[in-house]
Amino acid sequence: IMKKVIAKVEYDTENAKLVKKYTEGYFGDPAGFEESLYETEGGKFFLYVNGGEESPYKAENIKKVTKKEVEAFLAK
Repeated sequence: IMKKVIAKVEYDTENAKLVKKYTEGYFGDPAGFEESLYETEGGKFFLYVNGGEESPYKAENIKKVTKKEVEAFLAK
């Protein structure tokens, strides 16, 4: 469960709908990571990301995404 406020909008993994999850690598892989796309009740999308020390996501975070980024993520 993670919450983050971006531009006065709260993004919360507990209250949003998980749309799709993408995982690269395996648990414990320093280069492995996970990206989870969520949609808020208001129709806004965000990514929850987390990964190993050698991955693009060294710490868990929430990132606001554009419609174009959502489309690219869904095509993975």
